[in-house]
Amino acid sequence: MSEAAVSMAEPGVLRLTGVLDYRSGPALRKQGKVLIDGSREPRLVLDCSAVEKSSSVGLSLLLAYMRDAQATGKACEVRGMPDDMREIAEVYDLDEVLAS
Repeated sequence: MSEAAVSMAEPGVLRLTGVLDYRSGPALRKQGKVLIDGSREPRLVLDCSAVEKSSSVGLSLLLAYMRDAQATGKACEVRGMPDDMREIAEVYDLDEVLAS
């Protein structure tokens, strides 16, 4: 399993990669906020297609990134959510909020 990372893969596309858990979450939270705040695009796509494994921390990150995007006036959508993240979202009734 690879180390987690967040990057602006292309303008307006924030890509999460690797394993999202309690170890990687705090750093990803800070890095993602900086990237979102610095983006000049009116829309933001949260691309999860390269996430290898996620705990509920991954969902927390997505919700925080959505709040960050909203605070800067950006529309936001989630793309490529892996099955484990989708299953956790369903348990917490977040599947519609995070629908991709």
